[in-house]
Amino acid sequence: MTFIKHSWFLALRQIRFILRQPWFIGVTLVQPIIWLVLFGALFKNITQIPGFSSPSYIDYLTPGIVIMTALFSSGWVGMAFIEAMDRGVMNRFLTAPANRASLIAGSLIYSAIMSAVQSLIILGMAALSGAHIPSIGGIALLLVVTTLITIAFGSFSNSVALTLRKQESLIGAVNFLILPLTFLSSTFMQQNLTPKWMQVLAPFNPVNWAVTAGRTALSADLDWAMLAQQSAYLAMLALACAWLSTRAFRAYQRSI
Repeated sequence: MTFIKHSWFLALRQIRFILRQPWFIGVTLVQPIIWLVLFGALFKNITQIPGFSSPSYIDYLTPGIVIMTALFSSGWVGMAFIEAMDRGVMNRFLTAPANRASLIAGSLIYSAIMSAVQSLIILGMAALSGAHIPSIGGIALLLVVTTLITIAFGSFSNSVALTLRKQESLIGAVNFLILPLTFLSSTFMQQNLTPKWMQVLAPFNPVNWAVTAGRTALSADLDWAMLAQQSAYLAMLALACAWLSTRAFRAYQRSI
């Protein structure tokens, strides 16, 4: 109970910042909304390519933009740790009677809540742009997928922050990883229409797992086996990254 209580308290600390400055959510959504609106309009005729299964490109694109937004949002989670270290806040946390694991869990809870809010806004924008959102249940399943990918990449971001302890290093690591993984996934183009070498890499790409699961969740004909398989991969990745961030946190504690 102490772990849960402390984790929620630390998450609430960051949530209060957003409540005081709600414009921050709008700023983080500028890029994904541009991608959604511009790419949706620019490539809408892609559906006429033989082999493209979706009749609407905006329907196809929406889950990918939701996942991409969750990726970038969670990728910057470690920035809060670096700021806390630079200001001496982290040292005060370590001397306080707080559960150590809750420091990491709190940041992940905050990131998951932010991703959920951003996802709902993007889905609303997509619906206004003509996307078909099949059901509330599909939205709920998509939010589960975004939570899994958020925990995975948020944990990775925390581990990089605790290891390198420089904002520039974290920015470089996040961009180096997330951008290639996004473009190597089926976010923008159906997998069978991409080059063969991309198709070979796709089964090992966690972003592709999330995009495939998210697209399946919003499908009118839901494939439960596919959704369960991709979600299981994401859950295992989240556990591995959480373990990595815990190890990085222990190494940080030993170094001070």
